[in-house]
Amino acid sequence: MFKLRRYLRGHYAQCVLAPLFKMLEALLQLLVPLVMAQVIDVGIARRDAAFVLAHGALLVGMGVFAWAISVTAQYFCSKLAAAFGTALRDDLFRHVLSLSRADVERLGRATLVTRITNDSQQVQDGLNMFFRLILRSPFVTFGTVVAAFLVDGVEGAALLVAVIASFAVVMGFMRVTTRRYREIQRGLDEVLLRTTENLEGVRVLRAFRREASEREAFAGAARTVRDRQVSTGDLSGLVNPLTYAAINCGLIALLWLGGAQVNVGHLTQGQLVALVSYVSQALVELLKLTNLIVLLSKASACARRVNEVFETVPSMSDGTREASLAPGEPAVAFDDVSFTYPGGAGRALSHVSFSLPRGATLGVIGGTGSGKSTLASLVMRFYDVTEGAVRVGGADVRELTRASLRRVVAIVEQGATLFSGTIASNLRWGGPGAGEKDLWSALGTAQAAGVVSGKDGELEAEVEQFGRNFSGGQRQRLAVARALARRSGVLVLDDASSALDFATDAALRRAIARDRADAAVITISQRVAAVRQADQILVLDGGRQVGLGTHEELLASCPVYREICDSQLSAEEVVR
Repeated sequence: MFKLRRYLRGHYAQCVLAPLFKMLEALLQLLVPLVMAQVIDVGIARRDAAFVLAHGALLVGMGVFAWAISVTAQYFCSKLAAAFGTALRDDLFRHVLSLSRADVERLGRATLVTRITNDSQQVQDGLNMFFRLILRSPFVTFGTVVAAFLVDGVEGAALLVAVIASFAVVMGFMRVTTRRYREIQRGLDEVLLRTTENLEGVRVLRAFRREASEREAFAGAARTVRDRQVSTGDLSGLVNPLTYAAINCGLIALLWLGGAQVNVGHLTQGQLVALVSYVSQALVELLKLTNLIVLLSKASACARRVNEVFETVPSMSDGTREASLAPGEPAVAFDDVSFTYPGGAGRALSHVSFSLPRGATLGVIGGTGSGKSTLASLVMRFYDVTEGAVRVGGADVRELTRASLRRVVAIVEQGATLFSGTIASNLRWGGPGAGEKDLWSALGTAQAAGVVSGKDGELEAEVEQFGRNFSGGQRQRLAVARALARRSGVLVLDDASSALDFATDAALRRAIARDRADAAVITISQRVAAVRQADQILVLDGGRQVGLGTHEELLASCPVYREICDSQLSAEEVVR
């Protein structure tokens, strides 16, 4: 947790005031037994009602003052912990967004969600309790021992031995439980992963009637977490009884020795009552301290997991140049590009080269697994090439800032994702400053104007999480409209019309060619009809470039392309 201290900057006043107020409260608590001793030895012994009432009023006043101090200290602690947690989660989320796709896939989406939510909350709770008790509990415990020594040295020694024994038990349990809490958090990652997969793939799960097996797998993961929590809880549950035992042994020794001291007149009855009160206070504070240690063990384990994310250095560094489509330079160019996914068995793309000027269209076609979507990811710099260079506007994308690159290049992926909100808010992801007229223009080009006009509220119509209240084809058209709203110089359509019928697909392509004639368009599809009118067609097979040219040129020179055409079109359509 020490590595996360930077999130306390700007809140040093609360860091000091909160423990000090709690320590002041503890000081008042230590004075109470001394006042009680005076009430017994003087007021009750002499039957002085005025003395008893006066000191009783003093105790009430001390109690009210201690309550006010305690509330103030807890206010500072809560404010400090909330500010710390907010800053931590903001920075953690910002850091995760700076990671590349490869980094996120290596860490795992499920564990990142757990660390941003559950782990950060555990660290926040630990910090809250730390500032509330870190000075108070040790101060009261140490203070009771000192006060006991001031009353009687032998009694103080008995209490000191009990406190040391209890503290040794607490520290021993902390060393064991910290490792166990890390195992519990890893188990929660597995539970979250299975939950996410099953909820997102519920249709596939039901279609293949895998409910029973998935329930069993989920139950197995949950049982593992439960067993770890139970065993750790059983271990942690021994701390309080052992602390009770150690302190009560000290109390027995104190009463045994103290009773003898009272009989011989070396100790008053009030002093013995004060000593018993101090032992009780020490017991309560040690129990609080043990609970704090347990909570800090859990927070420490979670803090290590959070720091693991922060220590993950993004594998792709941001460039320094601003992206622009310079006149005379190709909008997009691949220079002998090869790429292998991290941990991949072989190349996903191998020696791909092409040049696409602004205002032209490139069609990319190939079989499943031929590298089409990989090509789109490299244009957007979701990954860095293994060999060669991807250029946008004549500049290597590795030299460009990612923010400027993605202003120049817009992409629509096959899995169209919408976000909860309104249609307008989703479209403005692409064009934050787009007006209503611009949004309707983008919808018209994307063949989605009818979808929106048929909704109550039109642009302000509600979009549910992941766009569940829209069909697959509607989501794809809205995703295309979102990209068009950006007015980028390069538009990448990665199988963006796979859920559309042929007529709507053809209308969409004609509208884009008409309304975005100045843009360089890369159309990736498995349909020959979607790419045959492109200025150039790139044919991929197993990641290799096996053809580049027009439809007619490829029919004559590329057997792979000819085979694809023959499988989708009649002989007359191929020729025509």
